[in-house]
Amino acid sequence: MHCGRSCDHNVVRCAGATPLTPHLTARVGGRARVPLQPVSDAFWPVVGIVGGGQLARMTQPAAVALGVRLSVLSAGPDESAAQVIRDPVIADEKALDDLMSFAKACDVLTFDHEQVPPEHLTALESAGVVVRPGSHALLHAQDKGVMRARLTELGISCPAHRIVDDAADALSFAAEHGGRAVLKTTRGGYDGKGVWVIDTDTAREAVDEPFRAGVPVLAEERVEFTRELSAVVARSPHGQAVAYPVVESVQRDGICVEIIAPAPGMSSDFAVEAQRIALSIAAELGVVGILAVEMFETVDGRLLVNELAMRPHNSGHWSIDGAVTSQFENHVRAVLDLPLGAPDARAPYTVMVNILGGDLTEIYPAYRHVMARDPGVKVHWYGKGVRPGRKVGHVTVYGDDLDSLRERAWHAADYIRGDIDE
Repeated sequence: MHCGRSCDHNVVRCAGATPLTPHLTARVGGRARVPLQPVSDAFWPVVGIVGGGQLARMTQPAAVALGVRLSVLSAGPDESAAQVIRDPVIADEKALDDLMSFAKACDVLTFDHEQVPPEHLTALESAGVVVRPGSHALLHAQDKGVMRARLTELGISCPAHRIVDDAADALSFAAEHGGRAVLKTTRGGYDGKGVWVIDTDTAREAVDEPFRAGVPVLAEERVEFTRELSAVVARSPHGQAVAYPVVESVQRDGICVEIIAPAPGMSSDFAVEAQRIALSIAAELGVVGILAVEMFETVDGRLLVNELAMRPHNSGHWSIDGAVTSQFENHVRAVLDLPLGAPDARAPYTVMVNILGGDLTEIYPAYRHVMARDPGVKVHWYGKGVRPGRKVGHVTVYGDDLDSLRERAWHAADYIRGDIDE
């Protein structure tokens, strides 16, 4: 899909557009361009990833294919990425001294999560560390209040919102917006954590709970939507950008359980608008790397931005098998200021279903059964301990028949989870 008149094809490409040849330059903290000089003895650069989760783990194959070495700073040796990346550095991901020491052996620093304290990111940049995305951009993914204020300033449509001081203020906001509201801690929430839905009849003590977290609380209107969408883009330091097909994100209890790429039944104009919004946010905030923009498609046909993530994202996992260039490869390319790869889909549809931990703890026999039963299903395992509701892997299948693809993907995930036995 071409990105439409709003995109400058000198620096922007949506799925289906023509290739580009960017200038190979780097930018430190959003300031002047400087050459990116490898600190390693070898010619090929080292990308340091802060955080040892599954996102870092899934970045490793892409880096290997590019000839780029990954180094990971992990909280423990048994974390997902530490199991597969050579010589993991086991240290405190939120301690400035450990971050500084880790950065000395890397050409560029990027992230598996958004939990590094903003003041540490600023200190790293002041010390000359190349941090991508930079602290100025990443803050908008770390703090929902900052994100909402900036997007509103940019004229990007969001749910009605404001920071609320206490339970009484939150209930007042709900009364002003149809009697219901969503409360979010501005920092630290993910996968439904740090989110509460209230109405004017909610008991006062229940409304008090978000305010015990010790961080500001954001109140938002409860949006009437038909589905949730995600627009994933990649952007390099000098401004080359590519947009993946817009996907539908199926949620259950605040957790993504399924991704359909592209979102079915979406008009070309609507998809282009979602891509335009994501590309605009990436450019305005100075994002380097992957940006995922989660959106609501409202019942009256609008797009409202819900959340931002500045790292490879669950809604982009389908691209490992279903796109010409995965989000993980383009993240590595972007942070090194390499030319970005094509985001085009390989097939009319790709379906990704998350494997959530269930009652089955002996996974390997089920894993083998799924591979034998349906060789077209791609299984990705994260090496994490199984517990109910935890994302421990995903399955992907692509082709022409969407109904068949969904049935196959869900059957595989449900079998591995232990919900079915045939």
